[in-house]
Amino acid sequence: MPAEPVDGAIRTPNAASAPTPAEPSVETSVETRGLEPVPEGERTGRVRELVPTWVAANISVLLLTMGAGLVIFNKLNIWQVLVVAIAAPVVSYGLVGLISIAGKRGGAPGMALSRAVFGQRGNLFPGALIWVARWGWETINAVSGAFAMLTVLDLLFGVRKNTALIVVTLVLFVGCTFLVSGLGISALRVCSTWSTYLFGAFSVLVLGYLVVESDWSAVFDKPAGSTAMMIAGIGTIAAGGISWVPSGPDFTRYLPRTASAKGMVGATIGGAAVVVIPMVLMGAVMAVGTPDLATAQDPVSFIGNLLPAWIAVPYLLIALVGMLLINSMSMYSAGFTAQTLGIKVPRAAAVSVNAVISLVFGFLLMVVATSFFGSFISFLTLLAVAFSAWIGVFGVDMLRRTSYDGAALLDTTRTSAYWYRGGYAWQAMTAWGAALAVGLLFTKVDWFGGPLAGTWIGRNGLGWAAGIVTSGLLYAVLPRTAAPAAPAAPDAAAEEPGLAAAGSLSN
Repeated sequence: MPAEPVDGAIRTPNAASAPTPAEPSVETSVETRGLEPVPEGERTGRVRELVPTWVAANISVLLLTMGAGLVIFNKLNIWQVLVVAIAAPVVSYGLVGLISIAGKRGGAPGMALSRAVFGQRGNLFPGALIWVARWGWETINAVSGAFAMLTVLDLLFGVRKNTALIVVTLVLFVGCTFLVSGLGISALRVCSTWSTYLFGAFSVLVLGYLVVESDWSAVFDKPAGSTAMMIAGIGTIAAGGISWVPSGPDFTRYLPRTASAKGMVGATIGGAAVVVIPMVLMGAVMAVGTPDLATAQDPVSFIGNLLPAWIAVPYLLIALVGMLLINSMSMYSAGFTAQTLGIKVPRAAAVSVNAVISLVFGFLLMVVATSFFGSFISFLTLLAVAFSAWIGVFGVDMLRRTSYDGAALLDTTRTSAYWYRGGYAWQAMTAWGAALAVGLLFTKVDWFGGPLAGTWIGRNGLGWAAGIVTSGLLYAVLPRTAAPAAPAAPDAAAEEPGLAAAGSLSN
């Protein structure tokens, strides 16, 4: 196997364990690259491309339902909803942007880079949990997409949903998701850009309709809710963004090392905020006139009742594309995660596992579950806790390193620089496990309640925050994991002097 440049040096991957690098494919229609780091010659991405990526990741009518929930369940007024709508993407997608910096440093997917932190075997534990958590996220989006199809059929042709039609719409949605995610990052970029323009245009149209038709006196006269419910609301809205944190590097690995770290964070927050803020606010306004919106089993059909058909139908169709993109992005990353777990199939084939799971669980949620919104919020809460334990450990590790050994990432044998002790980085594993337990202790959902859920942290829905703080602090104070250091990229210190200084402590 020919040697590849990795982190500024020539290293030859272990032939027994590392897959043969795919041919450069970022400019072709189908991406074939898997876990292997992207060669410097292919890293031609632009920071500005992150804006439509994270716009597309939030094009979902579920944000309308969540905005309505802030009014109906959290009892917030419109000004408090505005604070929540601004704070949530700043917090959650700020974390996504920060972790994304690892992608341009290592040129590899997030869960592949995670091997450098947890060890080749140790990474299987958080990787498996994150992979399973994605099943739920993809199921929720598949259900929302199927409901959008059913609503459009009802508005246009008067076709009422039934079990057979539910199955057909689910299969169509998941099949399209599988197709787009299988094509790879180029297809996702093109779809994200066009859906951003279309969804933005029709969102302005919907907003204009609401401005004219809403009872604004009722909107502004609503009394304020408690501060605790406002903080909990931030956590609920932010949970969706937090679920993207481990995937952040997947979408920045084609950026050159010289890409601006500040620009990456800003583009990530901006792309998400430009959708989250107006969508959450529109949902809150809609809830004033439709108090049963957030309690409906179907989270989409209310749009057909609130908007005229000439707005509702194209808006739902564009939102359908958005939800398809969200699931495609999630499955795209899930394919990488499956590969890090040792499932030795191409990324596109690994995606098919999640597609089948989405079909099965989606059918159960649409036909069997009695409360979509309750199931959705409970899932988001647990999702944030599951991901937060990984975020704290990986984030602290990022402060300590400025480069990754590409050959060691792919080498899953004892010869890997990231084998550590028995394949585990015990410091990272200890911090991750402790944080996961702490987060659950403070968490309460419909079907689970931790013993500390009644404390201030629990009442404010901050179990996920407790997880990040616990894992980060514990990993920071534990003895350092010994491993040969990869040579730093020549321009690393120049592009990120503050982070490079922190990284020099460990290299």
